[in-house]
Amino acid sequence: MKGGAGLAASMAASMAESGGAAGPLTPLVRIAELKIAPAQLEAYTRAVRKEIEISVRVEPGVLAIYSVAEKADPTRLRFFEIYADEAAYQSHLASPHFREYFETTQHMIVSRKLIETVPVQLSAKK
Repeated sequence: MKGGAGLAASMAASMAESGGAAGPLTPLVRIAELKIAPAQLEAYTRAVRKEIEISVRVEPGVLAIYSVAEKADPTRLRFFEIYADEAAYQSHLASPHFREYFETTQHMIVSRKLIETVPVQLSAKK
């Protein structure tokens, strides 16, 4: 996964290409909230780690994907995803590694909530 410097550089490049935060290439930020079947948590975690690592490494439009689990209930996961733009997000969904993740894990997910967002401020260490 890219460190803060890589994320900051990617976000800056995306913003510069768009002419600023209000331009057409403003980064796309998505939040996902998932509940995983307890018996499937270990297998799900392996699959999602693989998918995230490949996505950030090979897809130029995937700027960052963060995944965290609640301490009190590790079957509840949150994802914070940053894409260069809508086209990068659509490309990610069509990628072979995402399709493999989706097919492998869909039966492991008890519930999924996808949240559309509007970036207010995205900052990272340089």
